[in-house]
Amino acid sequence: MYDSLIRYDLGKGAEAFSTRRDCTLPYPVIQGHQIHGKRVAIIDRPGMTREDLEGFDAFVTNLTDVAIGARTADCASALIYDPVQRVVAAVHAGWKGTVLHVSQEAIAVMMQTFCCNPSDMKAAIGPAIGPDSFQVGEEVVEQFREAGFPMEDIWSFRGDGDGTPVSGGHHIDLFRANRWLLEQAGIPRENIQVCQLDTYTDPSLFSARREGMKCGRIINAIKLLPLTEDR
Repeated sequence: MYDSLIRYDLGKGAEAFSTRRDCTLPYPVIQGHQIHGKRVAIIDRPGMTREDLEGFDAFVTNLTDVAIGARTADCASALIYDPVQRVVAAVHAGWKGTVLHVSQEAIAVMMQTFCCNPSDMKAAIGPAIGPDSFQVGEEVVEQFREAGFPMEDIWSFRGDGDGTPVSGGHHIDLFRANRWLLEQAGIPRENIQVCQLDTYTDPSLFSARREGMKCGRIINAIKLLPLTEDR
């Protein structure tokens, strides 16, 4: 039996997790109405709603005990923590947002608004559709290429396949693509955790490609803990 929460160790000053399909959230999590873009919202008060956060795909806050989250069901997510300036971010990074470098947009806001330094940051990349499952068209591959990604690391061509739904063709590795973005922004490689769970093949996780767009969503959440818990 598995834990209904997938937990990430980003240090004692923050709590971060992704939910499985049978999970009840342990506390409220502020979430936005995501549109696969790159806009970043600063969460400056508790209780902000999805209506308040229409059109945002990344969320940043320095509020203690206020959880923020990204909703996914095959898309990747990035949960980022700066233990020096005490700031966290939750990023929704589907393939379109990844192409738009959305996680780097969130890091830029952390730097500009809260004087964060990426070299201090720690990050976790949550469950996503894995490279063996994420079959895409040539037009998607071209968008990653034009966006400057290291194609030798994130792209593969599997030939004609074996007749199963996601075999053969072009495949993109969202885990490596998003890790590359975080590293390029200045987060040390050793400070980045990658969950590596494939939402398409893991029945404990929601997958829009497997189940349809109306399926539930994984909540990838992060929360600053009070300083008394940080010591």
